[in-house]
Parts: sequence; structure tokens; C-alpha cells
Amino acid sequence: MLKHIRLLSGILGAAFLFALMTLPALGAERDVIAVLDFQKILETSSAGKAAQAKINTEGKKMEGDLKEKGDEIKTLEKKMELERMVLSKEAREEKQREVRIKINDYKSLQAKYRSDIKKLETKVIDKMQEDVFGLVEKIAKSNNYLLVLEKRAGGVIYFKQTMDITAQVIEQYDKKIASETKVKTE
Repeated sequence: MLKHIRLLSGILGAAFLFALMTLPALGAERDVIAVLDFQKILETSSAGKAAQAKINTEGKKMEGDLKEKGDEIKTLEKKMELERMVLSKEAREEKQREVRIKINDYKSLQAKYRSDIKKLETKVIDKMQEDVFGLVEKIAKSNNYLLVLEKRAGGVIYFKQTMDITAQVIEQYDKKIASETKVKTE
């Protein structure tokens, strides 16, 4: 029985010593989990800013077109109101039908433009996401990260700032976009 206790205490002592020797090595090891803020990349990278500008430009064109159509409807309504007393019942009904058709066309165009903007946003974001995630994979492999979490989608509540690789990704993404742009212009 005494032999078993000595053997057991020897094994536990060796395990304890092994644990003590490996703890400093574990503490010295760098983070193996990284965090990425994709929204920040969308807002601050050159490609993200260009995408926002493209979406805003398209949106303003669509707004201008809708405003023009809306003004046309208002003009028709005013004209119809002024001519109301002069027009026959059939002519008034025809004008009202024209206005209803224009209003329906306006609403259809408005819905189409909303859909077009959503498609454009999705297309741009998907392309950026594909590019960024490719870069993140390269960065993760070169830094031996086991896991990279997206800050907002991953439900990250707290993380050590040294784990955030967003700035590194933005820098490399901007370089990649600049070199692709340079190649296209040559």
C-alpha cells in the first residue's frame, strides 16, 4: 500500500512538474484566435469607400428619376384640377385614369429601384467578402491562427485588442485593390 502511495505521488509530482514547465511555454505563445471587423473594412478600406460611392451614385440617379416622375404626376394632377370644370365626364375619367397609371408606374419603378439597389449592395458586399476572406485565410495561415471570428456576426462580446486583425486586413486589401487597379490601367 505504501508503495502504491509513493508511486502515485511520484506520478502526480511528475505530472505537476510537467504542467509547470509547459505553462510558461503556453503563456509565451501568441494568440491563436483572431477577430475581424468586416463592417469596419466596408467603411474604411479604399474598396469599401469606392463601393459606397458607387451605390450612392446609383441611388442618386434613381432618386432623380423618381423625382422627375413624381413631378410629372403632380403637374398632371394640377392640370386635371384646373381643367376639371371644363372637361366632360368622360375626359375627366380619362385624365384620372392617366394619373392612376402614372402613379402605379411610379410605384413599380420605385420598387424596381429598391430591388436594384439591394442587388447592387449584395453584389458589391459579396465580392468584397470573397476578397477579404481570401486575405484573412492567408493571414491566418501565415500567423498560425486556429480560428478567426467576425466581430459582429460571431457574437463576440469581448476580445483582447491584439487579436483584432482588421487593420492588417484593410492594409493588405487596399494594396491588393491598388495593384489590381494599376494593372487594369496599364
